[in-house]
Amino acid sequence: MIKGNFPIEKFKNIETPFYYYDVELLNKTLELINRCSKENNIDVHYAVKANANKKVLSIISKAGLGADCVSGNEVLAAINAGFPASKIVFAGVGKTDKEINIALDNDIFCFNAESVPELEVINELAKAKGKIANVEIRVNPNIDAHTHKKITTGLNENKFGFNMDELQSVCQLISNSTNLNLLGLHFHIGSQITDLNAYECLCVRINELQDQFDSWGVKIKNINVGGGLGINYEHPNHIPIADFESYFRILTKYLKLRDGQKLHCEPGRSVVAQCGSLITKVTYVKQGVNKQFAIVDAGMTDLIRPALYDAYHRIENISSDLEEETYDVVGPICESSDVFDKDVELNKTKRGDYLAIRSAGAYGEIMASNYNLRKLPQGYLSTEL
Repeated sequence: MIKGNFPIEKFKNIETPFYYYDVELLNKTLELINRCSKENNIDVHYAVKANANKKVLSIISKAGLGADCVSGNEVLAAINAGFPASKIVFAGVGKTDKEINIALDNDIFCFNAESVPELEVINELAKAKGKIANVEIRVNPNIDAHTHKKITTGLNENKFGFNMDELQSVCQLISNSTNLNLLGLHFHIGSQITDLNAYECLCVRINELQDQFDSWGVKIKNINVGGGLGINYEHPNHIPIADFESYFRILTKYLKLRDGQKLHCEPGRSVVAQCGSLITKVTYVKQGVNKQFAIVDAGMTDLIRPALYDAYHRIENISSDLEEETYDVVGPICESSDVFDKDVELNKTKRGDYLAIRSAGAYGEIMASNYNLRKLPQGYLSTEL
């Protein structure tokens, strides 16, 4: 089994479970994103919800990316990490007054608005502060991203955005509002998208919508296509960086931007997932009737994706080079769903071995909980060990 490169000796002084972030890989990923985005004249906003570890955010902000936030606290975290307010966008279907005021007070780039009531509240709160709020209309394009049903966002059945038959009246509402400025259109069709044809379909739909906006005499300055680019969970060692070249190429090839328009996107998972691993120690190896179990000290409280989405993460025994055996890798939580994977081929495993649960840099540490009164896992950069 080909494994990742981990400094096991340095792990022995750290309480498990914990998240380990490979800074070299993160920087290589950011370098590729910057090169491809500059070649294609695209502004990139990192989706903070994927991973809001302060040290990871600081690296991403220093690379020059903007931030895509979905809560007031994410806006504050982005600012504290060094992201310029002029590069922060704020999305989300249920922004509270407090969160909107946080964004207004910090003069962020724009709100990605998702309903008429939200637009009315943003206008009211901006008026009270004597400010003009930039808004983008989040459009639900009714496109199937061919991803997991719990992470698709662009169908009519989803809760997000405006349906296309509402758009003309929404534009009129914004035009009649004293403290709103229509900046652009925002889209997001789902997460962990590996079939890039979905982005071609999105581009075609955006082109059709642009023609409608032209016919209404509405000028659009920005097109934000959201994020969702997937990664390869099966082969993190062979394919450590997502296919940003193809992603950006499709957007620039199929989108028909108007003169002066700026293209924006919001990748999250594809920026950070592969650089992060959950490191856990084997507590017991239990022989069952038909199974043997590697019981580890990490649980669904530390990485919920397998329990929540039936998500796959490659697991490696980074302590052993012995012959491979088959295990169910399970955690200590009193839930039957506390299983990282079944029938996993691992090098022969014993108590005290370290396992690396790979591709966990996105929606790992950020979704951890204190269920069973467990401690939250800590996150460490490779450069600080």
